[in-house]
Amino acid sequence: MASAAEQLAANLNFSSFSKATELKKRLWFTLGALIVYRLGTYIPLPGINPEAYAQAFNSQSQGVLGLFNMFAGGAVERLAILALGIMPYISASIIMQLMTSIVPSLEALKKEGEQGRKIINQYTRYGTVILATMQAYGIAIGLEGGQGIVTDPGWFFRITAVLSLVGGTMFLMWLGEQMTARGVGNGISLIIFAGIVAAMPGAVAQLLEQGRQGIIETPIILLILAAMIVLIGVIVFVERAQRRLLIQYPKRQIGMKMFQGDTSHLPLKLNTAGVIPPIFASSLLLLPLTVASFANNESLPGWLSVIAANLGRGQPVYLLLYAALIVFFAFFYTAIVFNPKDTADNLKKQGGFIPGIRPGERTAEYIEYVLTRVTAVGAVYLVIVCLIPEVFLSNIGISAFLGGTSMLIMVSVPMDTIQQIQGHLLAHQYEGLVKKSQLRGGKNRGGQRSGQKSGHRSGRNRR
Repeated sequence: MASAAEQLAANLNFSSFSKATELKKRLWFTLGALIVYRLGTYIPLPGINPEAYAQAFNSQSQGVLGLFNMFAGGAVERLAILALGIMPYISASIIMQLMTSIVPSLEALKKEGEQGRKIINQYTRYGTVILATMQAYGIAIGLEGGQGIVTDPGWFFRITAVLSLVGGTMFLMWLGEQMTARGVGNGISLIIFAGIVAAMPGAVAQLLEQGRQGIIETPIILLILAAMIVLIGVIVFVERAQRRLLIQYPKRQIGMKMFQGDTSHLPLKLNTAGVIPPIFASSLLLLPLTVASFANNESLPGWLSVIAANLGRGQPVYLLLYAALIVFFAFFYTAIVFNPKDTADNLKKQGGFIPGIRPGERTAEYIEYVLTRVTAVGAVYLVIVCLIPEVFLSNIGISAFLGGTSMLIMVSVPMDTIQQIQGHLLAHQYEGLVKKSQLRGGKNRGGQRSGQKSGHRSGRNRR
């Protein structure tokens, strides 16, 4: 027999959506914030020669600049004030999450609950300003090293560029936090998703144009489009895949009746970390390449020239580091969002247990064992989805918007957002059921009172 939650989920339709006023406000706010973000990607950085910059970008668009442009939603191609995107904030979040596991004082703050989380978020914002300032200054120096890109090089341009780029990143950070709090879905992921979706039609049109000009053969184009469809199906299947652990609850005696013990499942997603590992890995790889990508090789120091040569898109060193970082963050983020010991303690308090496993520490060890194996499979899946398309597309010269990482974000982020929308609808229906039960209870109590009064009156008449 279906549970109450499953019955409510089966009854979700357009009429229930139209009655959810709070959800509609959240959706409108999210849509408005994404429109504001897209408008910001078209505001140009002051002091730039657009023609000279376009030539410099086109010469490196198939390299790391293509990846940077993908995560910035096309703002790098236009050199807008949002060219840094949200990646400095993601890098600062990674650093803070790592430090909370190493520094005892930060670990203590993390355990303080909401107050500690606010302090850690404030530290993350400070780190974002520092990282964004470093990257923005590197971009300004790199742009001045280009031929004719900056109309008036000097400290005035550097200060203007740094203020504009850092301000754009801080605005995106604030906008993402507002979308998470007042909208639907994860604001940071939705910002990256919106940038990729907006540029996807242009990337497909560029692919077809290359086929028309004979740069890429027609069978290869058809193969790429078919592979994209298959990849979407694989992502949807794996993202919904779960390893369910059977949970048994003992029999209960209430009064003179004995009730049979219930059974439920503890779902462990195959990819618990979602799109976070590829985004984190790309963020860390793009951090040292910001300066190298915007400057000429002749003006670079020796170590930056080595980085620019070996960490470009499709290079073996880049692919190996990317795969290693994806695997690391898959395990790291899973360990942050899911604690087997806390789960085992909660099951023990509720009287639940896994058949054949002793409650308590043994249950925690078993859950951690299963979770490690599941996460290993999920990490391999992420590496395959993100890297194999990247190898072929970078060798052919296809835009990064058609790569595996972009496809993973385009599919996973809407799935998570839809789940949150369903959660809001279920909560709205629960509230409606509670209000109806309260109204019925009030009517019944009112009927009983009126019946009692009429009974008293009839008794008086008989007397």
